Amino acid sequence: MNLLFVCSRNRLRSLTAERAFDGVAGHQVQSAGTEEDARVRVTADHVVWAELIFVMDDWHAESLEQSFPGAMAGKRVVCLHIPDDYGLMDERLIERLRSAVAPHVSFD
Repeated sequence: MNLLFVCSRNRLRSLTAERAFDGVAGHQVQSAGTEEDARVRVTADHVVWAELIFVMDDWHAESLEQSFPGAMAGKRVVCLHIPDDYGLMDERLIERLRSAVAPHVSFD
C-alpha cells in the first residue's frame, strides 16, 4: 500500500513516519509538508500516488483539500492528532505513530 504522511515542514513527524514505516510489510511510504519551507513540499503527485494519507493535524487535511481539490477527491485521509512535540526519530514519536496508524494499516 502507498502511504503518505503529511505534517507542516516535513522535518520531524512525517519524516520519522517515512523512515520508520517505509518497506515494512511491503508498504511504500512517502512524506511531505504543507508549508512553503518544507523539506519536501507536498504536491498533487504525492496525493495521486497515495492510497491512504495520514496527516498530523486537522489543518494539514484542510490544506490538502484547498491546494489539491481534484486530486483529493475520494482520498481516504486519517488525522493522527500528533503535536509537533518530538524530535526526529524520537522513540516516543515512533511509538505514538505506530499506535495511531495500527487501526488503519497492518504492519505484520
